[in-house]
Amino acid sequence: MANQVIVDASFLVALWRKNDQNHPWAIQQARRHPPPWITSESALSEADHLLAPEGCATLRLACRRGALTISSIHDEGFIPVLDLLDKYADIPMSIADASLVRLTEISPNPLLLTTDSDFKIYRRLGRRVIPAHLP
Repeated sequence: MANQVIVDASFLVALWRKNDQNHPWAIQQARRHPPPWITSESALSEADHLLAPEGCATLRLACRRGALTISSIHDEGFIPVLDLLDKYADIPMSIADASLVRLTEISPNPLLLTTDSDFKIYRRLGRRVIPAHLP
């Protein structure tokens, strides 16, 4: 089992939006890997935007109750995120995705929950596959 479960905006949207095609999968993953979850500021901002206006209150409540915590990658420096953006410019990679890849690099035994298939392409710490669950 992963020590730190990292969640992407796509997972949060699928979890809280009942009409999302990946909602059943997200519910299953939430039961299998219960909170607290970690995300980045960029991914939280993306989820907030995508869930607006109906899901934002639930998202904020999850943060207030500690079910969802924000891990700052800025303590480790932003240059590795910029390097990831350069490396995957042809995909292109978003800042939110780069910040989540960076979180997998600095977290012990991470697991990323996402519906974004680009995470099958991205690599952490050079050429290592990102430990991720996707639908």
